Amino acid sequence: MNMRLGCVCRPVCWPCGSLLDSRHCVFALTLLTLLMQVVVEANSWWSLAMNPLLIPEAYIIGAQPLCSQLVGLSQGQKKLCQLYQDHMQFIGEGAKMGIRECQYQFRHRRWNCSTVDNASVFGRVMQIGSRETAFTYAISAAGVVNTVSRACREGELNSCGCSRAARPKDLQRDWLWGGCGDNLNYGYRFSREFVDAREREKSYPKGSYDSARLQMNLHNNEAGRRAVSNLADVSCKCHGVSGSCSLKTCWLQLADFRKVGDALKEKYDSAAVMKLNSRGKLVPMHSNFNAPTSNDLVHIDQSPDYCLKNQSTGSIGTVGRLCNKTSEGMDGCELMCCGRGYDQFKATLVERCNCKFHWCCYVKCKVCTKIVDQFVCK
Repeated sequence: MNMRLGCVCRPVCWPCGSLLDSRHCVFALTLLTLLMQVVVEANSWWSLAMNPLLIPEAYIIGAQPLCSQLVGLSQGQKKLCQLYQDHMQFIGEGAKMGIRECQYQFRHRRWNCSTVDNASVFGRVMQIGSRETAFTYAISAAGVVNTVSRACREGELNSCGCSRAARPKDLQRDWLWGGCGDNLNYGYRFSREFVDAREREKSYPKGSYDSARLQMNLHNNEAGRRAVSNLADVSCKCHGVSGSCSLKTCWLQLADFRKVGDALKEKYDSAAVMKLNSRGKLVPMHSNFNAPTSNDLVHIDQSPDYCLKNQSTGSIGTVGRLCNKTSEGMDGCELMCCGRGYDQFKATLVERCNCKFHWCCYVKCKVCTKIVDQFVCK
């Protein structure tokens, strides 16, 4: 019997035969399937955030093999890597910035932007066209705009420098427009070229789910970039005797990235659910709603409830998550634990306390320890 099963498996699983029985063959096929799944999930430029090669010394002029070996890049992104190798470190930093901000914004939600232990970064949950996926694409694209724009200002990149943005019309006449501002224009354009490259390389049948998902991704990438652009503002520095501020020099400066995250989180809460029309274009699912603008987030699938671990959706569940017993919001134990209940335990909290200002000029604090109640979802 083992011989027959070994022969059946042989075309797919060549180690099977006299050396392996049917159980070994099944195990090998299962392992192969899991490996193939990891390869599929790993196909994302977000993996640059986790890549140990992301150090300036690694990007040597002419180091084309490096670009071809980076996990998750599409063919177009690999070409851009070869042309702009000094940019790759900052693309990775932008992805990392987006991941950190995502985890901050969703720290009290069932889905908390958790990463997984392979190069897919977020796992299978990104295969669903949900509003969580929409936010992740937007904040990642925004992160690249931010880090590349700043790198230009700092002189870290060969192909760009300080901002050349036009003088704002409402700037006072006697104020100077100059300084070295964040190069938003360059960061915006480069983010669009690199981040969108994967989607623009694809071609799907009109009216297919994949076509809808492609349009969704591109729309949300653009919404993330626009959030950075819309929040950028003029920053000024005073000049003059004894701080008289008789003269000001002003320049363009990006907003703190937390403001970008806050703005996109508001867009997440009001994200529009979309469908394909007869022409293969995304339109609102409900015709009585206004069409979303380029600043809004869109999605095509409903979100899972994220309550329990589910390999098919990529949900890791909320078992073991901390919850707030007194809150009625999403961080409250009732909602966070999905009605399963929670366990209570004592924890030791160490924090700074009794801080005093000493002249001049430092603050000295004591270290206090206290026992607090914590609650964990069952």
